[in-house]
Amino acid sequence: MRRPTLLASAIHAALVLVAAPAFAQDAPTAGAASVDATMIDTIVVTAQKREQQVQEVPIAISAYSGEFLEGFGITGMDDIGNLVPGLEVQEQSPNNPGFVIRGITSDSGASFSPPRVSVFQDGIAISRARGAVVQPFDLERVEVLRGPQGTLFGRGAQVGAVHLVQKKAFQGYESGFTVGLGSDEWRRASGYANAPLSESLAMRLAVYHEKNQGFVENLSGGHLNGKDTSALRLSFGLDLGDTNRVDVIFNHQVDTPPGTAFRTNVLPTRAGSRDLFDGTADLNRGEQLGLDRHVTGFTVLGQFAINESWSLSTISGWREFASLEEFDADGSQLNALEFAEDAEGEQWSHEFRFNYDNGGAFRGFGGVSWFKEEGFQRVPFSTDERQLGALLSPALRAGVAGATGGLIQLPVVSPLNPNLTPFLGYTSFPALGIPGIPLGTPLPLRASHREEYTNFGEVDAMDVFADGTWSVTDRFDLTLGLRGTREDVRSGYEALTFGGLSPLGQVLPAAPTNVAIPNILFRPVARRFAEDTYSSAVGRVVAAYRFSDTLNGYASVSRGRRPDVIEFPTGGNGTPNFIPAEVVLSYEIGLKGTAFGEALTYDIAVFDYDYSDFQASVLNPNGIGTITANGGNASATGGELSLILRASEGLQAFFTYGYVDASFDERDDAGRRQTLAGNRFRLTPEHSASAGLDWRFGVGDGLAAYVRPSWNWRSQVFFEDQNQRGIEQAGYGLVDVRVGVEFGDGRWDLGAFVKNAGDREYLIDAGNTGLNFGLPTFIVGAPRTWGVELTGRF
Repeated sequence: MRRPTLLASAIHAALVLVAAPAFAQDAPTAGAASVDATMIDTIVVTAQKREQQVQEVPIAISAYSGEFLEGFGITGMDDIGNLVPGLEVQEQSPNNPGFVIRGITSDSGASFSPPRVSVFQDGIAISRARGAVVQPFDLERVEVLRGPQGTLFGRGAQVGAVHLVQKKAFQGYESGFTVGLGSDEWRRASGYANAPLSESLAMRLAVYHEKNQGFVENLSGGHLNGKDTSALRLSFGLDLGDTNRVDVIFNHQVDTPPGTAFRTNVLPTRAGSRDLFDGTADLNRGEQLGLDRHVTGFTVLGQFAINESWSLSTISGWREFASLEEFDADGSQLNALEFAEDAEGEQWSHEFRFNYDNGGAFRGFGGVSWFKEEGFQRVPFSTDERQLGALLSPALRAGVAGATGGLIQLPVVSPLNPNLTPFLGYTSFPALGIPGIPLGTPLPLRASHREEYTNFGEVDAMDVFADGTWSVTDRFDLTLGLRGTREDVRSGYEALTFGGLSPLGQVLPAAPTNVAIPNILFRPVARRFAEDTYSSAVGRVVAAYRFSDTLNGYASVSRGRRPDVIEFPTGGNGTPNFIPAEVVLSYEIGLKGTAFGEALTYDIAVFDYDYSDFQASVLNPNGIGTITANGGNASATGGELSLILRASEGLQAFFTYGYVDASFDERDDAGRRQTLAGNRFRLTPEHSASAGLDWRFGVGDGLAAYVRPSWNWRSQVFFEDQNQRGIEQAGYGLVDVRVGVEFGDGRWDLGAFVKNAGDREYLIDAGNTGLNFGLPTFIVGAPRTWGVELTGRF
């Protein structure tokens, strides 16, 4: 059992400090006034590096204020994905997320694999998958930009960017807290406090802690699919007069949740069940499974006026993460596929941006940036060779010499026995008619075999960029942007075995070629590296037209790029694959406007993407997991709709809808049929929608009640680019409901919530490492959960 982390203890103490000044306040402050502000509203964003109303930005963008996120109970990155058309966020654990924008997935944990979807925190890229999930608390707003954003956000924003803008310290007093409890031993405690330290310096402290034991009982001990997150943010704001300002922000987060419930529907639990949704799993390491992840960041933001027309913006950041996750890849009580992942990364970045705006027809910015990152991903693997041999033998049934009808029947290949005794007690493995080895020859298999592989990645990149908008007329704007990048990329690989090679590793690779067996048992590979230097350019052309005061339109053409990849395939002989950069040309048109006296705000976008050298994720034929392959040409076409209705001060609603037809083309440039021809992109529903209602009404004596139902729906998704049947999730919808009452002039909020109110059964992932062995595993989504919360604002 894990002990409370030092950060959790620090947060507990900080909450006491946060609450103390809260109760000492005599009157509502600026923070309390925000409670009465419209929750669903158009807000000011900085997506184009200058402040604009979201309806003025000629980009497909969704923006939500921090108050809106809190009101609808948004406590995770996956919750944000449910609000944005075209965005999917899959979170197996904080260490293993998948971000999908318009069909393109960014979820590789390999240290050499560049992201496609950029996640930013106050302008600092945090896109590396193992460190990208941060707790969204005490936020000013969230901006989600869809479409290539390389000019605005850099080399990793090939198809979009998720930007978390945190609240900054200001010259004023503000404080508050939230406490809650609920099902599955759910507990939450968070708080914030803002105060001036002098006439020019202010400080803000925000803390967050959330924990639940998990909704899956592990029959081998403990629970799975839970949460245990502690986060702290300390920021200082220094006003230097006029518009000059420096912000210094420190973030630290610790995640120690229980393990992920990988579950197979082939092997039964000790209770004899193969039902994925029975609320149990049977993973043999019990409470040893789980994650220990630490993420730390330090950011310095500067804004300096040079003269009336020019200003300088600087963004400097340092960030590191370290995570160790233990997981059971066979999804059963077998000791066959026991894995861990030890990943570390460190990055430094700096940007100088000169902004120009003299109030005339032209405005824009230009600058330079530098980014450096290095890290590794180590994957230890252990197995009982006897059990692994028994597990793999069904995959060798077809086409093996000497087997009647091409089928070998072994006593151990009867895993339908609920207690799995044949597996657990097997001592030797009959060779399966492999040339040179007589049929039935026993092999000396060991109860314990260990090996591991490690990949390394380093990137050193320099960017030069410029983006400008020219108002051709008072209605027509033309924007041109260009970013050039030069990057030095270095990748490495190492494979180690402990106690000698496994006999299985010698026999299985010699199996007939028509038998697909992953070479999970590696040959050792001494540490080696490969490197190269790449230059590239991306850009955008945007034409925007104001049809009226209530209707804006735009059309854009942009080029996005996912950088070249140097990959050493796991289980290979240490020879690197050089995979060319993936390039996308995006064509998009959109309309943004208001109607019915601004009671209705709408945002419509349609797009068409053409990809070349698409970097597909396919099953690794010679090892675990997936590898990157050149999938050739691909395309995506779709559209998105966002509606916000303000029927009255007390009744507001939103609705979003996204459609995307994203698939691999039938033919490559030479006219040859492609390997993945016609397959849909993984983790990509063709249709998605969400809706929500915020209804507030008075109930007398200074009390105001609210009801906030919300709904999100996704159509069918495949979990792999190969589109295997059964490795998919049919369409489903989820309903959440929040109700509560506000009192004390809005200072107090007592509420309750139910998530997945219909108790819908659904999957968030399928296939996984077990799919390499014909034993796919599945991860189920959360069932119905509930909780109550008390919030105070001062």
